[in-house]
Amino acid sequence: MDERLKQLLQDLGNAINESLSNSESIAEAIGEIKKAGYNVFLVLEATIAYCKEGEDPEESSAPLSELEKDSSGKPAITEQDEKFLHSLKIRLDG
Repeated sequence: MDERLKQLLQDLGNAINESLSNSESIAEAIGEIKKAGYNVFLVLEATIAYCKEGEDPEESSAPLSELEKDSSGKPAITEQDEKFLHSLKIRLDG
């Protein structure tokens, strides 16, 4: 994948994380669930497909973005991911 495109896709992911972590309505909804005595685990997945302008998206061979994996094959958690989860008052065990 082109390094510029890779950076742009990363920027998009960061913008999505930031907008969600700054969402008062999400924080309020999670707060209400916690007040009701429940733990909250929020997992969102986004698939971003792309193709060059003028190409048919259905015929494009551009790969879909995939989660980076750690050495055990589990999705890698970045520092940004941790900050986002912390902003939602979600902690990671282990």
